[in-house]
Amino acid sequence: MTRKEQQRAMILNQVQRSRVLIREAAQVLGLSIRHLKRLLAAYRARGPVALIHGNRGRQPAHALPEPLKARVRDLAPAYSRVNHTHFTELLAEREGVTLSRPSVRRILVAAGHRSPRTRRAPQHRRRRDRLPLPGLLVQLDGSHHAWLEDRGPRPVLLGAIDDATSEVCFAQFRADEDAHGYFVLLTTLGRTHGLPVAVYSDRHSIFVHTPKRALSLDEELTGIPAPTQVGRALQQLGIQWIGAHSPQAKGRIERLWGTFQDRLVAELRLAGASTLDEANAVLAAFLPRFNRRFAKAAPQPGSAWRPVPKDLDLDAICCFHYPATVRNDNAVRLGPHLLDIPPGPGGRTYARARVTIQERLDGSLTVYYQGRCLAQQAAPAQTPQALRARKRQPLVPAKPPRVTTQRRRPQPRAARRAPASGPWRPAPDHPWRRTDTRTKARKALREAGVTFSRNT
Repeated sequence: MTRKEQQRAMILNQVQRSRVLIREAAQVLGLSIRHLKRLLAAYRARGPVALIHGNRGRQPAHALPEPLKARVRDLAPAYSRVNHTHFTELLAEREGVTLSRPSVRRILVAAGHRSPRTRRAPQHRRRRDRLPLPGLLVQLDGSHHAWLEDRGPRPVLLGAIDDATSEVCFAQFRADEDAHGYFVLLTTLGRTHGLPVAVYSDRHSIFVHTPKRALSLDEELTGIPAPTQVGRALQQLGIQWIGAHSPQAKGRIERLWGTFQDRLVAELRLAGASTLDEANAVLAAFLPRFNRRFAKAAPQPGSAWRPVPKDLDLDAICCFHYPATVRNDNAVRLGPHLLDIPPGPGGRTYARARVTIQERLDGSLTVYYQGRCLAQQAAPAQTPQALRARKRQPLVPAKPPRVTTQRRRPQPRAARRAPASGPWRPAPDHPWRRTDTRTKARKALREAGVTFSRNT
């Protein structure tokens, strides 16, 4: 069964178990209700075989006859040094066999006859011109390099460069290349320059899910993988994401890293920076000088940077969004955090409602339901470094403590109490000493000739 047929079988199983309505299943599969009922009846009668197309495994009506294929294979040695396209033309001119070039190629490749011309001549390549206006395209990337050499940790430098002017719009040292850092990048760009039309980056799993990632049940039902946290933010901001297929494709920012690894490393060495804060302080002073030296004028006057709309909350978009279900006690949990939701208008309850928990960059939590804020929790007084080194791993609900009904046997008070220092010694009235005294007394009486019965 193909993936499409497997998806249909899975949804039909949910319909049979009354977990999904026929109307909802038809909407997910993109079918009419009438056709879905027809498929459901066939599925109940014949099982998964009913979902497989009836022509599967049959020979197509327009398939080439086998004698014609054999004739082409027999004529191939006479034209051994002729490429497939030329051989197709010669078959029509000399042999009276009119076939398409793909058909002839399939027959020859299956027989082991490769074309003598294995590849085309190298195509001419040229350097891509800059875009005409600043803000049309911004290249994003993170550089893993020994920026502090052997004086401190090995940070990652996140950066953004404008394609039209080569201006470094953002740069910051961070402990890891994570989604939190790219949220800070987007927020800073929106407040200092504006929103670009498109961003260009590599195919890191921060921007797009890897093909090897297993789809969730909701993604399998819809057939569309859910966007990542950064991908969702780009969609809400109206920024187009373009993924590069090679490092050479985003050569402008790759050349920027080459220049930084020469000049910026020297600046950090001269300043004696050994921590992230010191490195960022040196970088803040270095960037204006670098832009004055290397930034270029745009090919055309004007700007494509879009100002952030007044009704758009950057902090609410450039943060982590987690779907959750309100519990029966009108509380919602995210990892170790438990947020109580107050009653709604008229004392209504939000139990079993699907809400979205926003974890802001400062660590505060906000619960939203249908675009309305239900509850908030302020940021902690002292947040960890970079608000947890986050790499696409969402918070998971904390496991409740294990409850056991087995009662532990109480221990003697002397056994639980240990001296402040030195080896532990049992008390004089400890059961171990009493047992030892009784054993010695029995041994002394036995040596004196006194006998004991079994129950003595």
